Amino acid sequence: MSRTVTLVLVDAAGRPLGALPPFDVPDPWWQQVASVVDAARRRHGVEVAVLRLLDADRPAPPGGHVRYLAQVVEAEAVPLEPVAVDLAPHPLRMPWAEAGGPARSVAWATEELRRLGRPVTAVTQQRTWNLSAIWCLDTPLGPTWLKQLPPFAAHEPTVLHWLLSTPNGVEGGVRVLGVGERGRVLLGHVPGEDRYGAGEAERASVAAGHHAVQVRAVGEVDRLVADGVPDLRGVALGRWIRGRLAGHDVTVAARLLDRLDDRLARVRDCGLPDTLVHGDLHPGNVRGDGTRRVVIDWADAFVGHPAFDILRLTEDLDPAAADRLVDAWAARWRADRPGSDPRRAVDLLRPVAPLRLAAVYAMFLAGIEPSEHPYHVHDVPAALARAAAAA
Repeated sequence: MSRTVTLVLVDAAGRPLGALPPFDVPDPWWQQVASVVDAARRRHGVEVAVLRLLDADRPAPPGGHVRYLAQVVEAEAVPLEPVAVDLAPHPLRMPWAEAGGPARSVAWATEELRRLGRPVTAVTQQRTWNLSAIWCLDTPLGPTWLKQLPPFAAHEPTVLHWLLSTPNGVEGGVRVLGVGERGRVLLGHVPGEDRYGAGEAERASVAAGHHAVQVRAVGEVDRLVADGVPDLRGVALGRWIRGRLAGHDVTVAARLLDRLDDRLARVRDCGLPDTLVHGDLHPGNVRGDGTRRVVIDWADAFVGHPAFDILRLTEDLDPAAADRLVDAWAARWRADRPGSDPRRAVDLLRPVAPLRLAAVYAMFLAGIEPSEHPYHVHDVPAALARAAAAA
């Protein structure tokens, strides 16, 4: 599957210039823009910074014909097509989605790296959407990553700083080089590739390493919450879910929601402690090079029940493999918390996990401008349906 792209161009002041002719890029995922920037340069001699999604010919990613707003950085003379586009400001627009926004962020990162003795030799825009903007900055000491986060994910640097103090394991090693205004954070490079498609054995190793971190975090949850990590312990999770889903059609999961507090009370009686939860621990958020693995992307982290991470890590495995990983997870927790019932906690939280994800997607929608709703709008009802089926 590929993607057809139309870039609507503006100048540094945000004034519309016209649109480039449509062109194809090989990767279908709308938020990935490195191939878009590269194709605009090669095909049309235009250096651009992609700002944001304008619209698409299908209701959700991936693929299709997608229009983006992009700022011209440098250009040869190139014919542009006249185009009608709404450039009105929006109160939920992310700072990197405005004309001049990427340049300001890259300038901040470049200055920070200069102070650290790492002069920037090249910059590549990798991703832009409502959840983050990401650039790779090459330096003589290797690549560095600039990530810019929305307000609802601003706690990620706090989590990364804490993780640096953990013993060596799958989480350790994502170095925070700098934190700036408007969600900017500079991260050290993690070698390897994202482990999409990882099998049972690799996931078992990830789960074991993650357990060690979660055990250590048990005694530090109050500190993490005080530093801004969301507090979703016990009944607070129920309040948070209901608050985020207010205004959405939750009919399919109404029975689960009505009895959620009772279910969470039974989870508490299973005897497991609250800890740091990654929040989206699937293999694509694990990066490895064959000798070392690092869990990345802690923007969805919260303080709460540890079962949420093993449920996410195993959700796309066949049932037998998933059961083996959950059994191993439960054995580790029983050893650390004698008298607890981890397996029962997993069974009780199995429908709550997609319910929480529905609330996460609803939070995204509430925090982004309408043109970017296609990224998430269908995720809410889909997650609610999964929750109802699991209940």
